Amino acid sequence: MNICVFLSAADLDERYTGPARDFAKLLGKGGHTLVWGGSDVGLMKVVADGVHEAGGRLLGVSVEFLAAKVHPDADEMVVAADLAERKRLLLEKADAVVIMVGGTGTLDEATEILELKKHGHTEKPVVLLNTAGFYDGLQEQFRRMEAEGFLPRPLSELVFFADEPAAALAYLEESLRA
Repeated sequence: MNICVFLSAADLDERYTGPARDFAKLLGKGGHTLVWGGSDVGLMKVVADGVHEAGGRLLGVSVEFLAAKVHPDADEMVVAADLAERKRLLLEKADAVVIMVGGTGTLDEATEILELKKHGHTEKPVVLLNTAGFYDGLQEQFRRMEAEGFLPRPLSELVFFADEPAAALAYLEESLRA
């Protein structure tokens, strides 16, 4: 399966890189393809290297202004003209989405896929991997949105919250078998 991972390109602490590496190994050992921002820096590099080393495929979607930082081991690399095209291509090429730790770019990508799901424009499974409690506040906000009537669909239909890499991949594999 092609699994799009939205995540940071920053160099991060081991509490984030360790679980990211674990998820990458599970993805690669499972024979899956990583669909990601194509970068060879920070957490993006950690995940891409882990998938590659474990035998998975790498399908990168970079953007023109970051083309100098693409991962050299990508099996396929697409360079989009801008961030909007990049997001569209990432989602187009994916069977499922995992949201890992990240900054504003990751949050933008996450809300876009959830908005598409909310309106019925995709039914791809989405997992928010809440490494080290990073997304506790966001999870609480989503629950408040649901409780106060801001979501036309149950939150459980939009996103699955996983605290561990194995739970994230197990959910995806089960979703795509169903």
